[in-house]
Amino acid sequence: MSERIVVVGGGFAGSDVARRLERRRPDADIRLVCPDDYMLYLPLLPQVAAGLLPAPAAVVSLSRRLRRTVLVPGRATGIDLDARQVLVRSITGNPEVLDYDRLVLAPGSVTKVMDIPGLREYGRGCKTLAEAAYLRDHVLGQLEVANTSDDPDERARRCRFVVVGGGYAGVETAANLQLMTTALARRFPRLDPELVQWHVVQHHGGLMPGLGDRLGEDTRRVLESRGIHVDLGVSLTACDDESVTLSDGRRLATQTLIWTAGVSPSPLMSRLDAATDHGRLVVGADLSVPGHPEVLALGDAAAVPDLATGGGAVCAPTAQHASRQAAVAADNVVAGLTGQPTREYRHRDLGMVVDLGGTDAVAKPFGVDLTGGVAAAVTRAYHLWAMRAPAAMARVASAWVLSALHGASAVRLGFLTGASGRLAEFEHTDDYLDPAATRAAIADVLRPRVSRG
Repeated sequence: MSERIVVVGGGFAGSDVARRLERRRPDADIRLVCPDDYMLYLPLLPQVAAGLLPAPAAVVSLSRRLRRTVLVPGRATGIDLDARQVLVRSITGNPEVLDYDRLVLAPGSVTKVMDIPGLREYGRGCKTLAEAAYLRDHVLGQLEVANTSDDPDERARRCRFVVVGGGYAGVETAANLQLMTTALARRFPRLDPELVQWHVVQHHGGLMPGLGDRLGEDTRRVLESRGIHVDLGVSLTACDDESVTLSDGRRLATQTLIWTAGVSPSPLMSRLDAATDHGRLVVGADLSVPGHPEVLALGDAAAVPDLATGGGAVCAPTAQHASRQAAVAADNVVAGLTGQPTREYRHRDLGMVVDLGGTDAVAKPFGVDLTGGVAAAVTRAYHLWAMRAPAAMARVASAWVLSALHGASAVRLGFLTGASGRLAEFEHTDDYLDPAATRAAIADVLRPRVSRG
């Protein structure tokens, strides 16, 4: 009987592991648990939200990428490590239990939500494809309503957009959406483009601290030259359906709060009977879980020792690390099945790229600071290379050309009109079970099997 390998998560890490295992273990029964049938390339979400790219351009089809792996359309909500069973909630809502011989955990991350009054109800994220599509519809809707309103306060409130978080995601979201709204406001006959106001609120003293002071300052100058208000050393203290309150005492009237202040590991990791580090599952340098060598974890949800940096550091939650950890994880799964020694993960980060929209970008490849057109060219080239799928690369490149010639899409799709936009609604952060609840749910699912037996 062939071994059963279950992979949780269809992102860079999980899909790459499954793809490599298909080649290394052709007789294995490989199951990939993922609620979606695609691998999402997260760095392109701000461009999806801004209408520069259609939603399908930011994804790679898993059914085309994987040939023998069985896609399990659902979300892993609990795991019994001792029984070697994974509890899955199908996209139909029905529970399912998967047994495994080897388990690879790569569920990724979710938006980090803090205990701020009103945030869970009124904060909007840009971490999933649905959130990016919703955000574009929402922003376009605010301009349309403002165009028809005769109330000057309402017009101003709907034309002000506040982004909390001055990291990579927040800066790219604000920069790309600001270009879109500024261009579209000129098309509305009753709307003064000067009414459109964007704010970036960052608790740190600089933007994108990981890129260094120089690039952070260059980014601030680009944003402010476009009229974006950059508030450094300031944080969000409260929000409601018509305003946000900042730590410096200001209250900004707005209908749109975009929350991009960091990410947290998938809640699944903290629901296991295993040690975690700030929510990330603790693993060894070979990616295995202490006490459970049959379980490996990688990507954003795993605290992988950063041997290249040393000093007890763990790898940053980036796609670059996730995709490279996948090769080690696949090799170590095979090594565990064949009784061979495992190998350790070691990789030094090659740098970051940040697309600011238009011809603006900042980048730090191999430690070299780049800005302007050169950085934009490097950034676009890196994104195409990182997708590693010819069809996806062609879709993205052609969409960029069309956007350059004709501008961003101004179409509000409307299919998410009934959605609340809450972070928990799109990211399903309330779905996960603790170990006791997981065991009880698994028993309920398996009981009919025993009865039939």
